[in-house]
Amino acid sequence: MNLRDLKYLIAVAKEQHFARAAEKSFVSQPTLSMQIKKLEDELGVEIFERSQKKFMITKVGEAIIKKAEIILREAEEIKNIAKSAKDPFSGEIRIGAFPTLASYFFPKIVGKISKKFPQLKLLLVEEKTEILLQKLKNGEIDAAFIAIPCDDSGLVHKKIFEEDFLLAVPTKHALAKNKKVEKKDLKGQELMLLEDGHCLRDQALEACSMLGAFEQQDFRASSLETLRQMVISGAGITLMPEIAVRKEDKISYVKINNAPHRKIGLYWRQTSSRKTLMEELTNLSKN
Repeated sequence: MNLRDLKYLIAVAKEQHFARAAEKSFVSQPTLSMQIKKLEDELGVEIFERSQKKFMITKVGEAIIKKAEIILREAEEIKNIAKSAKDPFSGEIRIGAFPTLASYFFPKIVGKISKKFPQLKLLLVEEKTEILLQKLKNGEIDAAFIAIPCDDSGLVHKKIFEEDFLLAVPTKHALAKNKKVEKKDLKGQELMLLEDGHCLRDQALEACSMLGAFEQQDFRASSLETLRQMVISGAGITLMPEIAVRKEDKISYVKINNAPHRKIGLYWRQTSSRKTLMEELTNLSKN
């Protein structure tokens, strides 16, 4: 048993297909299949059920694959420890952010990070919060910008910033000319929100409850940009985080007195070998 065989094992489990796993692993299918079979023979158990019509991971195979993932993560962490000892600000760093933050926040910080740490290679990941947390805990990414609070078992975080939600309305809307609106002005209003899976949806629902507003039931957007275009078209109103606000025709952004807000933090694993780098990234991201 060696690390290469464990990588083949995880590739097959991930792809659910030997040919695709071989392609992703840059080896021939016969080679990969032979190594998996040797591993099964060595362990004396069947990891995969193979047939012409279906592919299945056995119960014992699932347990073995979970252990293999841990071993590979730890092996990678050993390499990171060695690299960090030589230069904590070089090598690769994989950072994630959720969609309603990534496209607005990454451009603000990437240049600053690259300028201060030219030997550091940034790999950016945009995923929903639930997926980011899974990738972070599995070691697939090194850090992630996530809304506070979240399920942070095994993670540490530092607050980066907080921002208010503004009311986004068409310029012809009755509230468009207000410099600020009160909660009572939004009572009974219907707001367009994002689809399920976005943490901003959950935050907006909390805001609706706080403001006495309701969700518009006949539409759910896949992105903030879709919401923006729907407001511009006159289809409705919504809440927009400050970071996504920009001056443009046909849409007005109105401040809300005692506005609902969100906090953003940088999260990383407690066991990370790159704590010094994480602290530096936190400081850069705040400025």
